[in-house]
Amino acid sequence: MAKTSRVAPRLAEALAIVLGTEEIPIRLRAWDGSEAGPADAPVIEFRSRRALRRMLWSPGQLGLSRAYVAGEIEAHGDIFAAFTALSSAGKLAEPGPFRRPTARELGTLLSTAVLLGAVGPNPAPPPEEAKVEKHGRRHSKKRDAAAISHHYDVGNDFYRLVLGPTMVYSCAVFDSEDATLEDAQEAKLDLVCRKLGLQPGMRVLDVGCGWGSFALHAAQRYGVNVVGITISTEQAELVRKRVAEAGLTERVDIRVQDYRDIDDGPFDAISSIGMSEHVGRAQLPRYVSQLHSLLRPGGRLLNHAISWNAGPTEDDPDSFIPRYVFPDGEMLSLSEVVVALEAGGFEVLDVEALRRHYALTLRAWVRNLEEHWDEAVRLTSPGRARVWRLYMASSALGFENGLTGVNQVLLQKPGGTEPPLRLRQWTAQNPGD
Repeated sequence: MAKTSRVAPRLAEALAIVLGTEEIPIRLRAWDGSEAGPADAPVIEFRSRRALRRMLWSPGQLGLSRAYVAGEIEAHGDIFAAFTALSSAGKLAEPGPFRRPTARELGTLLSTAVLLGAVGPNPAPPPEEAKVEKHGRRHSKKRDAAAISHHYDVGNDFYRLVLGPTMVYSCAVFDSEDATLEDAQEAKLDLVCRKLGLQPGMRVLDVGCGWGSFALHAAQRYGVNVVGITISTEQAELVRKRVAEAGLTERVDIRVQDYRDIDDGPFDAISSIGMSEHVGRAQLPRYVSQLHSLLRPGGRLLNHAISWNAGPTEDDPDSFIPRYVFPDGEMLSLSEVVVALEAGGFEVLDVEALRRHYALTLRAWVRNLEEHWDEAVRLTSPGRARVWRLYMASSALGFENGLTGVNQVLLQKPGGTEPPLRLRQWTAQNPGD
């Protein structure tokens, strides 16, 4: 057994192998109190040998993520500084395959684990890890429902703490970096309404309606009739309550329904805000065809979706996001989405990138979570709160460094009324300008 004073240096060597770097970019504190790494770097604490054992069994993003969710690794101080340092060495903020250690490096990891008394059976994953594979083939209706439930049915009160009073779970639009999250979310909802050209009496479909904020905004401010669909029962329950409290039950219909099952078109406009990431590459043509069939000629579709910007990559089911956050979710490039929409018969009217806005949105959500940490843990579990902290902080970094983006693509189904020449009127401060 190694002397306890040598735990941190040995552990640092193991972490460097996992991260694929010669020296660790953080100050590492081991379970015995010893430390290694740059003195002025963010502090990451390995609280137990179990964290090293997880790294041995899953030497990459998954092992480190499981240890963090289980509370065996802690990031002290500024969570963004710690994750920035780790991400600068490994692919901790990226989707796709993580670097796999070589056979020689695995041998070194095993030797280190033996020296530090960390060898043993593979620890069970934290209970917050998704298990959607038992629900059938990928992107079947049953499995999609299970995947959505894993992410969204964790408690409406928990989401209210994180998202704030607007209950909008997608990228806000900031007039300035000093704008409040609430004002920025209000601005985003209104931007979507104006891009869709909503007018009183229109029939609007909101695909993946979340907690109903867009449906309520569109009905209240623009006098439209909205059908909102979700496959999260907890979301639907809260949206119906919000609709009733607003006195809009005659104008807003909320359904627990898969988008593939909608058969009561046509609609004058369709919004899809943060939903198509759940559709999957293989199902994208069917998604486009279904929305095209539901829209009247001349009607507009706004597709708001996260994109993967860093070139072709493979899906890795052993990375953090699909295991803990969005099971079966797939981020596609903007070009893939636009090609599919055009191939499905839509005309592209406008594309707007909102990458920097999502970074600001995520940082605001992280602040909300940390300010209400004890309550968030009480409402869910320590592990669930840690999942959301890791997911939102690392995602913010992904948007800041350009690995990921988010785009609003405005489209029109051919036929009907031609779009106005002054199409970008929605950018005006006053509609009459």
